Amino acid sequence: MRYIVEKGGIDKDRVTSKGYGELELINYCDNGVPCSREEHQLNRRSEFIIIQ
Repeated sequence: MRYIVEKGGIDKDRVTSKGYGELELINYCDNGVPCSREEHQLNRRSEFIIIQ
């Protein structure tokens, strides 16, 4: 969020952020589950929703 405000020139009142950590995985690669590095990387992400 800080990066978008500082580098993108977006007003801080127009930006919110929410971290999900390991609560909302996009695949089955939870702790202790054997997955490839690429599969684990899919869960390390930032998602942006752009509205007017």
